[in-house]
Amino acid sequence: MSFDNDDAIYQVVINHEEQYSIWPDFKEVPAGWSKVGVQGNKQTCLEHIEKVWTDMRPLSLRQALAQQSA
Repeated sequence: MSFDNDDAIYQVVINHEEQYSIWPDFKEVPAGWSKVGVQGNKQTCLEHIEKVWTDMRPLSLRQALAQQSA
């Protein structure tokens, strides 16, 4: 299975750094990633990610910068 298949069913997944990706629905989600509860074709999943992932900096960087400015 290739990630080039726009008609396949994908899951939106997130890691501990709050970074998003898509993963084929039929495959087990890799360690360190969790499903967010959104699935559909590639376009649907990518649109969801674009809507919710507004700050692409990793969580650890955001937290470090917040501590510096506190």
